[in-house]
Amino acid sequence: MFEAIAFYFFSAILIACATMVIAARNPVHSVLFLILAFFNAAGLFVLLGAEFLAMILIVVYVGAVAVLFLFVVMMLDVDFAELKRGALQYLPFGALIGLILVAELAMAGSAWVLGPATAAAKAHATPEGITNTAALGHILYTDYVYYFQIAGLVLLVAMIGAIVLTLRHRPGVRRQVISVQNARTAAMAVDMVDIKPGEGA
Repeated sequence: MFEAIAFYFFSAILIACATMVIAARNPVHSVLFLILAFFNAAGLFVLLGAEFLAMILIVVYVGAVAVLFLFVVMMLDVDFAELKRGALQYLPFGALIGLILVAELAMAGSAWVLGPATAAAKAHATPEGITNTAALGHILYTDYVYYFQIAGLVLLVAMIGAIVLTLRHRPGVRRQVISVQNARTAAMAVDMVDIKPGEGA
């Protein structure tokens, strides 16, 4: 019963946060709702007995969202003075969100440790004698190895595309020319100057 209540609680907040990510006008608010959605998804993973996925979701994706937040600040030029102007009126709402997060963590932790149904689900999800991390790695690198490699290639193409889109060639900036550097000789690299006694260089 408690596991079902926790599941519906996490799911409802996750759906609401996912909706607010695309509905919020302020990009900073969208990023904060996305972080909250990741925390709720991690809570669902904990309820399912996949604690490794939950920790990876928090450590990797929340960290990636922090980097995304930096990109938003740099590319959209968000006016922080305007945001801080009404910060105090959002303090009760922020405190409420913090309390909800604490309550969700307590519910997920108690369901994971104390719930017999969760322990049975965890035992069923992974074979006997294999940890959650080992089972996940075995599945990823045997049954889904090609999909895993394709996902890596897609991320590589996305990274190259982001670099190409944000790269700016500024006139007057000296750039490296590798062929010219490799073709340099000692005569080109060293300039001999005959300095007379008593004269500066």
